Amino acid sequence: CKHTCVAKLLLGRSCADMKGHAPTARAVESRLDFAAKAASYNIVLQVLMRISTFLLNGFILRFIAAEVLGVVNMRLMLLYNTVLFLSREAFRKACLSLSETTEERKWRLVFNLIWCCVPVGLLSSLLLSALWLSPWVEQPSPARIPWDPLGVALFSLSALTELLAEPLWVVGQLHQYVSLKVAAEGLPQLLRCGLVVVGVVAFPSSPSSSMGGVLVFSLAQLAYSIAYTLIYYGYFSHVLSHSSAPKRQKQHRLPMATLADVFPKPDGAKRWFSPEMVRLAWSFFKQSFLKQILTDGERYVMTILGVISFAEQGVYDIIGNLGSLVARFIFLPIEESFYVFFAGLLFRGEPIHRQKKEAVELVVETLPMLLKFVLMVALTILAFGYAYSFMALDIYGGPLLSQGLGPTLLRWYCVYVLLLSVNGVTECFVFAAMSQADVDRYNGKMLLFSLLFLSSSVLLTNFLGSVGFIMANCVNMAARICHSCYFIRCYFAPRRECSIFTSALPSPPVLLSFALSFILTASSELVFCKDAGVFGQVAHVLVGCLCLSGVGAAILLWEPALCSFLLSRLPSRAVAMVTRLQGVFLRTSQ
Repeated sequence: CKHTCVAKLLLGRSCADMKGHAPTARAVESRLDFAAKAASYNIVLQVLMRISTFLLNGFILRFIAAEVLGVVNMRLMLLYNTVLFLSREAFRKACLSLSETTEERKWRLVFNLIWCCVPVGLLSSLLLSALWLSPWVEQPSPARIPWDPLGVALFSLSALTELLAEPLWVVGQLHQYVSLKVAAEGLPQLLRCGLVVVGVVAFPSSPSSSMGGVLVFSLAQLAYSIAYTLIYYGYFSHVLSHSSAPKRQKQHRLPMATLADVFPKPDGAKRWFSPEMVRLAWSFFKQSFLKQILTDGERYVMTILGVISFAEQGVYDIIGNLGSLVARFIFLPIEESFYVFFAGLLFRGEPIHRQKKEAVELVVETLPMLLKFVLMVALTILAFGYAYSFMALDIYGGPLLSQGLGPTLLRWYCVYVLLLSVNGVTECFVFAAMSQADVDRYNGKMLLFSLLFLSSSVLLTNFLGSVGFIMANCVNMAARICHSCYFIRCYFAPRRECSIFTSALPSPPVLLSFALSFILTASSELVFCKDAGVFGQVAHVLVGCLCLSGVGAAILLWEPALCSFLLSRLPSRAVAMVTRLQGVFLRTSQ
């Protein structure tokens, strides 16, 4: 059955697990297949969500004031994301980082632990809602945004509603229900977009009044969360009710016979929690608190300090979403899926010479290829993003986005995406290999990263305005990359023949193709996009297409190892097509 999975294949393991049998080569390879499949499904999900948000913003810019977008996308979404991140991130990682077989796993203790996210979420939502409505945080004008207090309440309720699905989310992750995640997040997102479009068209805002805007977004967000939770409960209710117990245990290996089994209660030994799981969750909780500051630090500075207006925040958020579009729907799914992959291969906290040989070989093969792949994507964005930022913003949002600092912000985002790509892959490996003591020590380092980011944000924004936020993110990301690279270098030090970072670097001809593309497209913008009209823009696009084709040909010719790695995870038709392209380019070069 496609959903069958032994939990031990997916989870990071402690030294106690080393008494078990080494995984077979087939089992080890299946983990990579699952990680690639999960990443593919997650990328599809992120593409769906980001494209729908992208189109939604482009549409509603014609019907809603920028100030409303600033309140919703920065102020209220920050509240929602903070409640969810603080409430569930640590418990998710703790439940996905344990190391027992399906029969030995204390699923009752896992369910009890993951349900702790609900009281934590309730406390977080109450405290944060009080802060969001207090005089310490800049408040929107009641005359222009009259529904803001109700919006705070509805976004907090939305976060709490999603927490009710966490036990089933853990089951779905550990049993490879990757398509369920796509449906559970993709379909409610379409519902949310549809409700927002109908709402803003029916109740458009004007420069002097934004009566319905915040209320429309808030109700649509609550509908999203309700649909998300109902899909999880409805799916597992269907699976459990349409299978007999023996068949269900054989095919699905689900840890519950009915939905009632996921609710908290003591195990056979009258225990509610595992001390090991609680300690690990607490370590991740301290880390997640600091990581949230790093993730949305500029939003906290904007929301609490009010360094720029809500209208400017709205424009900044739109450009931020545009700039991080590829990063979020490619890099984030890869990070999430391969964290599970690395954690399933390595014994957490153990040196490399005590790991299984097959697992180490697969990690040594996979990690450089992952780094090289995300570098290729990020370099493509950097090489072409500079010359096409103005055109993209002008087509998407008109003068509202293309005039002023808009293109400059988007160009700096291209630099940030390059750092973001490297940090995502390196940190997903580091977090999978760290011991609990390492995680605790890393929390102190995260505090230093947070202070570095916040201080650089305040300093740089005073001189550079909104651009300073992006530059501060670059400084923070560079510091985290240095730490991760140091950990990886020390981890693989006993294998002197192993060169993770050298193998991850693109070949010189590929780097040259990126540099030439940057120069040619930048020159094309100067020549064709200065009062040249539509024909000039078309010529500029054609130049970009030719340069992109040249980059693709260089990758096919001089990166055969990367192409083989990617092709091994693609369907057979795609493999045949790319193989034919490689043959054509090889014959042409000869």
